Amino acid sequence: MSDVYTPPKVWSPTESGGQFSGVNRPTAGARMEKELPQGEHPFQLYSLGTPNGVKVTIMFEELLEAGFSGAEYDAWLIKIFEGDQFGSGFTDLNPNSKIPALLDKSGPEPFRVFESGAILIHLAEKFDFLLPKTNPARAETLSWLMWQMGSAPFIGGGFGHFYVYAPERYKYPIDRYAMETKRLFDVANIQLGKTEYLAGEYSIADIAAYCWLGNLYHGAYNRCDIFLGLDEYENVGRWVKAIDKRPGAIRGRLVNSQAMAERHSAADFDKVEDRSLFDPVRKRADV
Repeated sequence: MSDVYTPPKVWSPTESGGQFSGVNRPTAGARMEKELPQGEHPFQLYSLGTPNGVKVTIMFEELLEAGFSGAEYDAWLIKIFEGDQFGSGFTDLNPNSKIPALLDKSGPEPFRVFESGAILIHLAEKFDFLLPKTNPARAETLSWLMWQMGSAPFIGGGFGHFYVYAPERYKYPIDRYAMETKRLFDVANIQLGKTEYLAGEYSIADIAAYCWLGNLYHGAYNRCDIFLGLDEYENVGRWVKAIDKRPGAIRGRLVNSQAMAERHSAADFDKVEDRSLFDPVRKRADV
């Protein structure tokens, strides 16, 4: 690194630069009064098509694909670069101001669920789907889900940030988080050499991990798959390609994205102009 930074005795916030500098602050809570829209379905999702957001839309689409008509949902777009997550309506649902956030109106009294892992568990338990009821299978599934939840900051806020989003590139943080990202791929690769899916059967743990590992495997962060040599993780590649082809995963990846800003019924998928996005063979990003 060209400049040596000596931390002050007491830190104070400064302009950090980078793509998130306009929304990053060291404080929580609402910054403006802004109510959230609501649709007619039992579940109201407020999200964006990032890996954490896509976890939940894939879960909803998997539920609907399996015939759970009670899992109908409205997916509203939260534009995080414009600060939608700091509106009063959103912070009422998630005081941490992060997507996704869910309003469950399926029962007598609406309630909130926030954090992607918590939403996956909530939906899995509500519909008795993709989460075993008994141990050891339940414990194994939850262990791999929490492995993903704990590892995501190293991949996104660590590797992704310093490799792509930081205003300047420095060798030390990129090397540090590239090493950790490859280690996490190796953890999954070893496990997937023993089992078809992370916990044996397809589960919410696979949905959560796929949204991160699959995203990188397919070339996110400016084709980091080349930089990190992700093709060497053959078991991960086999697992990613299997989930790529699932109808629920195909549809879930499109929600709250450039292809499909909001989703209010299954008919909205018919309006997606680029039909190649429904191809079961997912294509890697362009160089």
